[in-house]
Amino acid sequence: MSSPVRRFARREWGPLAVTVRGELTARRWRAVPLTLTAVCLTAAFQFVQNQEWGYGPVQAIGAVRAEDPLWLALLRTPLSLFVPALDLPVWGALAQVLLVFGIAELCLGRWRTLGIAYLATLCGTLYARVGIALGPGTLFGLPASDAQVVDTGPSAAVVGLAVYVCRRKRAYWTGAAVVVAMVVEVVVKPNLAGKEHLAAIAGVLVLMAFETWRERGQDEPGPRPGTRSWKPPIRS
Repeated sequence: MSSPVRRFARREWGPLAVTVRGELTARRWRAVPLTLTAVCLTAAFQFVQNQEWGYGPVQAIGAVRAEDPLWLALLRTPLSLFVPALDLPVWGALAQVLLVFGIAELCLGRWRTLGIAYLATLCGTLYARVGIALGPGTLFGLPASDAQVVDTGPSAAVVGLAVYVCRRKRAYWTGAAVVVAMVVEVVVKPNLAGKEHLAAIAGVLVLMAFETWRERGQDEPGPRPGTRSWKPPIRS
């Protein structure tokens, strides 16, 4: 590996690698209970929904469509995150969940990882309803037929988590590559899943902007002693 490439890799993925290696060395698989649960749930749902007796129950508890009542979609959203698409290889979904959820859990912790995963999934779910209401004649609109298409499953959460972790660990080029890949996906194959991925990224970007604003506010120095706010001291 050439020196410039090595320097780029160290700068781009060094902090991420240090965190992941440290957590795995200290706690091994005990460091990723959420990830292991997510992989097992995804595999279980894939197995059950491919059985003649299991397709209906899985759809009833974990399949979200824009044509569903909103309350029902929100009720199904937690489990919908673990229901993989029927028309895609399940091994790809399992690998994505294991890798991205695992890295996120090691870098962010269990509850933040779960919260961001659900935020990304929810953004995709809500976007589908807005897009169908806008109609196919607008930039962000969707055809009415997409109301019957099942939401993305774990992929929106995977994309959102990837972008968030890249920002937290300063892997900016990697995060930008994920965003560009999702944009290219929509351009090449403009379907509901691709646009939901972009909606998930948009939701995570809004969260990151809010966190950045809050952190800057906390970093501002307080009032100087003997003053009111930033006003100069009163002289008599």
